[in-house]
Amino acid sequence: MAMKGKWAQGIKPRNFHWIIKDQLAICERPGGYGANHRRVRRQEEIIWIREQGFNFVISLIGAPHNLHNYDELSVAWRHRPLPTNDEQGRYLNALYNEFGDLLDAEQKLLVHQEELGDRVSGLMAGYLVWSRMVPSEPRAISLIEQIVERQIGPVGRELVAQAGELVRRRED
Repeated sequence: MAMKGKWAQGIKPRNFHWIIKDQLAICERPGGYGANHRRVRRQEEIIWIREQGFNFVISLIGAPHNLHNYDELSVAWRHRPLPTNDEQGRYLNALYNEFGDLLDAEQKLLVHQEELGDRVSGLMAGYLVWSRMVPSEPRAISLIEQIVERQIGPVGRELVAQAGELVRRRED
């Protein structure tokens, strides 16, 4: 088998971090976000995602911008826009169930939003609480802060609290 060149392997997306090694990862939107978005970089990062064997990219971005680029490079995706309203609890429960089902089926997932900020970090800390991989909300927050090397602010902490509430309701 011929060895692929460096560029055929693509480039790792910015702010890429494993949440669960070789199973669940996060990053910023491939190609960057806002004025920093670059079409060529997006393509190189999607190639990297494909070459790393991710089964699904899960986009949390509100609009379906650029999702067709995953199709063009044979990368499966799911669009799960993260709400900012009262539907968040129901959304989190459905999304966390989906993550659990996919991970139980040994699927490799990459989750992103425009940037790697509080919402994605809080969502991941919440998943660790919801799935009972981490026993407490403060410990999950601390763990994700170590992984992403930044603090989770109030928006992210609220997502973790909502995940903890979902766990408490499930146990009642």
